[in-house]
Amino acid sequence: MASYFEEHDCEPGVPEEQYRQNALLELARTLFNGMDIELASADFTDWDHRLPPPAAKRAVQSLPKAIITGAQADKGLKCPVCLLEFEEEQTALEMPCQHLFHSDCILPWLGKTNSCPLCRCELPTDNEEYEEYKKDKARRQQQQHRLEYLHGAMYT
Repeated sequence: MASYFEEHDCEPGVPEEQYRQNALLELARTLFNGMDIELASADFTDWDHRLPPPAAKRAVQSLPKAIITGAQADKGLKCPVCLLEFEEEQTALEMPCQHLFHSDCILPWLGKTNSCPLCRCELPTDNEEYEEYKKDKARRQQQQHRLEYLHGAMYT
């Protein structure tokens, strides 16, 4: 295959530039000769490439309310979303991961996605497809863990 400069009967100026031009010419030839990349064939419906769905309303409504203690207020405990300090006797929503949030801060977030903004601990969703994906992902991780354990047991 002839280089860009041989095809156009010219000399390169900078070696790095010649490499870039040859790479671009190679890419153009590949695409022109029918080896093009079809993005339409890519599957973006899987959950590895999409944002998780909103949290289930029943899960959000069942989040426990926590009353901020004097000790927590004295330590300067802040809502991780708005970064305002909680005041003593103020009510906060507590996620399953024990992170505390103002209800006005966390409710809009959970209306868009099902996870804690800090640690990504997930709440259940109303999306059956996503819930099945989570179960399948947990099964795959468990299987991988078992294979690694088996491999380690064989060679120790």
